[in-house]
Amino acid sequence: MYPNLYYALKDLFGISLPYLHFVNSFGFFVALSFIAAAVTLTKELMRKEREGLLYSREEMVLIGKPASPTELTLNFILGFILGFKLIGLITADSALTNNVQDYMMSLQGNLPAGIVLGVLLAGLKWYEKNKQKLPQPQEKKVRIWPHDRVGDMTLYAFIFGFIGAKIFNSLENWNDFVHDPIDSLFSFSGLTFYGGLICAALAIWWYARKHGITFWHLNDAAAPGLMLAYAVGRIGCQVSGDGDWGILNSAYTTNAAGKAVLAGSPGDYATILQKYKEVYLPQFGSLDKVPHLAIKAPSWLPDWLFAFSYPHNVISEGVRIPDCNGQYCSQLPIPVFPTPVYETLVCLGLFFLLWSLRKRLKIPGTLFAIYLIVNGIERFFIEKIRVNTQYHIFGLHPTQAELISAALVIGGTILYFQLKKGGIPPAGPAMGAGEPSETVSDHQAG
Repeated sequence: MYPNLYYALKDLFGISLPYLHFVNSFGFFVALSFIAAAVTLTKELMRKEREGLLYSREEMVLIGKPASPTELTLNFILGFILGFKLIGLITADSALTNNVQDYMMSLQGNLPAGIVLGVLLAGLKWYEKNKQKLPQPQEKKVRIWPHDRVGDMTLYAFIFGFIGAKIFNSLENWNDFVHDPIDSLFSFSGLTFYGGLICAALAIWWYARKHGITFWHLNDAAAPGLMLAYAVGRIGCQVSGDGDWGILNSAYTTNAAGKAVLAGSPGDYATILQKYKEVYLPQFGSLDKVPHLAIKAPSWLPDWLFAFSYPHNVISEGVRIPDCNGQYCSQLPIPVFPTPVYETLVCLGLFFLLWSLRKRLKIPGTLFAIYLIVNGIERFFIEKIRVNTQYHIFGLHPTQAELISAALVIGGTILYFQLKKGGIPPAGPAMGAGEPSETVSDHQAG
């Protein structure tokens, strides 16, 4: 496992670059997932614009005005945070940055670097506005297309997605939240995908409504990218070993080298479980309640695809690796099913399915309905071999993800047939047609 890019580069290429400690592997792939979603969303919005399904909107902007105190202050704050934290990570000693997540949430950093970078960004903003300053600021009509707003929508999705993921994680792990609410809400660990999806979707719905973007066309344009982003994000879970793995595979055990090997006999599982009970009792309360399945990999597939010990995992789960020195020296004594790998493979396939359907489904919203259905089905079945907190409802013991995924399948099915019943809506007039005006890209170029 590679908790951050420092370990990846050192292991793969033998290169030691200490400042790469700050590039968290999970965060790196999350960033890639947002980029992948933004690229596919932009491509789809532009296609729908060419086909006359989405329209531009004309807005008045004020040009030639010097930088306001608010703009200068915001740029200084942004520069200060970047300099204080990121440059602080590069220049600080290793003891300070051993735990990057704790460091990022602390008050530690490089104060001179923060001030210098803050002043630099504020100065650049002043210089940029001063170059365009006019004796008398003028209002100009600018045509803004939906694809021009992808940057704003991505930012909204990131902010509200993170907030939602933390809130839903706290609800799912209520006892941990009650014990330490500050750490539960403000640490970087512990994120619930569906919480992020729901809160981000509400924020984007509000943004689209505010700017006159047709809701169902936007949803259809976003559906393939959402599936692709989830697949890429799960790579980060696997690479970092963040705990989003499956239940124990009791057909295997972990050897001294951290590899999953077949157990000598069925009794080996109980023996090893008892030997390392301090690993499992805090989480499950009783060794009898530890979920597991015994499944051997077919001869034509690698063992790690069915049983993985997650050596050097980022959450330090398990037992210490022999002769390992440093922070990330833990591995699981009994391998687990690497569910992030399964989800990455399945969701990549579902992305290509949605991508192939995007031009065939003519009724707005139906592609998004299919996304809800296949997303819910995928997550519902993967929950059967994942470790998650269970609720107790009328004798049933579903997880939070199972409840939400079932609701997505049901809701997506109802939505699909309701939209099909309504048929294809008539084409509306192109907004912004008529009087020529600059596009937002023309304005930025000028």
